[in-house]
Amino acid sequence: MTDPERRRQQVFVAGCCVVAAAIVAITMLAWPGGESHRLTASSAAHHTTTTAPPTTAPPTSTAAPATTAPATTAPPPVSTTRAPSTTTRAPAAPPPTTAAPITAAGTTGLTGVAGKTVLIDPGHNGQNYAHTTQINQPVNIGTKTLTCDTTGTQTKDGYTESTYNLDVALRVAAILRGAGANVVMTRSDNNGWGPCINERAAIGNRAHADVGISIHADGGPVTGRGFHVIYPPSIAGLTDDIAANSKRLALDVRGTYHDATGLPYATYVGAGDGLSERSDLGGLNLSDVPKIFIETGNMQNPTDTGFLERDTFRQQAAQGIADGLARYLRGQ
Repeated sequence: MTDPERRRQQVFVAGCCVVAAAIVAITMLAWPGGESHRLTASSAAHHTTTTAPPTTAPPTSTAAPATTAPATTAPPPVSTTRAPSTTTRAPAAPPPTTAAPITAAGTTGLTGVAGKTVLIDPGHNGQNYAHTTQINQPVNIGTKTLTCDTTGTQTKDGYTESTYNLDVALRVAAILRGAGANVVMTRSDNNGWGPCINERAAIGNRAHADVGISIHADGGPVTGRGFHVIYPPSIAGLTDDIAANSKRLALDVRGTYHDATGLPYATYVGAGDGLSERSDLGGLNLSDVPKIFIETGNMQNPTDTGFLERDTFRQQAAQGIADGLARYLRGQ
């Protein structure tokens, strides 16, 4: 090979090497692995934004919401306080009764009451609780000093004694008036306070009533059942002129109330005979007319409450009281 030919061959080989090197360089630049980091970063960013749980997605756990959750998503607290109610709640079984049906005139044919004046005193008052200054003022009852009045008791579901007392008292008044009696009441609604215990007695005294009764429901022990009638002992200068007749009145009303309602004598008072003699009640101590208190049932006892809250029972109670007053007046 001549020198010119050798040089041409060397130039050709060198050119081929340059071309080959250029091809290799271009191939490396075009290889997919060269964008792996950028592509991976982009893919990672996309994953982060699309796989986060959406805020509207339902929870996958029954656990309580976190404290950062909107307050409106938490269920409202459930109140355990039972609202007061005056809805009549029937007892499991009807109360036994021997009361005669009420006639259209509102009486069972009572005799002996026509022309007589009867004081009916529904205990307590509906607004006593809002007038504590007034009802806490001291009152002399002859044997001691007591407060003017009290608020009374109530059933577990909020049926107040003052409401109950007035309901029964108005029924008794209707029965007696239907039989011709002149009825005087110490209050005729449940919207005020008082009157004080001394004034309750004075109302009957001023009316020259032939007989008086204060109607109540007791706040006795939860396990105690029944009713009882309270009468005053003979207290010189106070009740010595009415004590004997008041006890006779107590016996008459005890008998007719028991017959009309079927309630037992109170199991938690005295000898269990439905009678209680007390010298600490101003409404009795200051009375100049034969007078008693009747605790018609125990508002703290569930069984008694079932009766007291029932409309038909309150009518039976009123009839029993009216019958007892009539029995007493017939015996005068």
